[in-house]
Amino acid sequence: MDATSTGWPRYARLAPAVLVVGGTLWNVLSPRAFWGDPMLAAAVVVAGALFSLPYTVATAAAVVLSELALTINDGYFGHVAGTLSLANAVFTGLVGLGVNRVIAAHGRRLEAMRSVAEAAQQAVLPAPPSAVGPLAIAAVYKAAQIETLVGGDAYAVQETPYGTRLLIADVRGKGLGAVGVVSVLLGTFREAADRVPDLVGLAEHLEQALLKEAARREEDVRLEGFVTAVLGEITPDADRVRLLNCGHPCPYLIEDDRISPLDSGDPGLPLAMSVLGVPPAGPKDWPFPAGATLLLVTDGVTEARDRSGTFYDPMARLTGRGPFQRPQEVLETLERDVERWTGGPRDDDMAMLAITRLARGAGARRPRGAQWPERGLG
Repeated sequence: MDATSTGWPRYARLAPAVLVVGGTLWNVLSPRAFWGDPMLAAAVVVAGALFSLPYTVATAAAVVLSELALTINDGYFGHVAGTLSLANAVFTGLVGLGVNRVIAAHGRRLEAMRSVAEAAQQAVLPAPPSAVGPLAIAAVYKAAQIETLVGGDAYAVQETPYGTRLLIADVRGKGLGAVGVVSVLLGTFREAADRVPDLVGLAEHLEQALLKEAARREEDVRLEGFVTAVLGEITPDADRVRLLNCGHPCPYLIEDDRISPLDSGDPGLPLAMSVLGVPPAGPKDWPFPAGATLLLVTDGVTEARDRSGTFYDPMARLTGRGPFQRPQEVLETLERDVERWTGGPRDDDMAMLAITRLARGAGARRPRGAQWPERGLG
């Protein structure tokens, strides 16, 4: 364990040294002996809890040497009082070393659990293809905390006879329960995206699969479980994008240094809430110019707060940052900016999906069998 691996600021490494110096000076200057000993004990415990074994050993040695110098200086060396003082210093050092070993063992177990969780997350949520025809694609998933690597955010991109279809979603909850819902959601999307001719029908397939999954779960999950999502399809010629919003934060279109929301007006209900009897929202179309980037995020981005509690606004923060040549540039800029905005740990996972229509895609060929059913434009 060290300050860099645990996320402690670098100046935290000075805390044990400051405590050792402060405790020693207090013992030297105080009218009664041993008043500074609590600070010396705290130095060893802090080093053992936060930093590496060598650092802890060095701190414990400094404490013992400090006590030895004081007993010699005060004439207690060889007497009962001096011997007890040195024994207390050695005992304090051993306590710090024990704390360090216990926390190190816990850290190894946590690392093993994280590796298993990461493997599960990657198996359920594989990276989308980096390119589909004239489209360049990038995605990022970031857990709120290192310990909660498994979450409920999801994304997918798939080439179909109807164009390139995409999904971004946020499952209520975290942990293995959320991963199970994500697995059902993505499996249904991949199977239905190739054969369902419109986004409304695709949303209905996802709805039914999620309701079947919820029926097997506990009652509170059935009553409160839902999934916000955006379903989309980009025409085979990549000149238009159609989106169906199911209670999710609206996507954005980035052109040069401008960013605009693709707001359908009525985001509709989240998936798995059809029991409320509200009519589903319809899809809406927008032009997708060459060089533009479609950006989709979960509420881990839009609900990230700064120290004053203000929500993060991608439009305000990304305007003027372009032009972006690749979707990776958009996501890297957004991820860094969200981290600066929050100034610390986030409260929610965040997923980001960016799709850029490359300039060479203006005359891209239509995939075999491609079709985009005629519908009225929103």
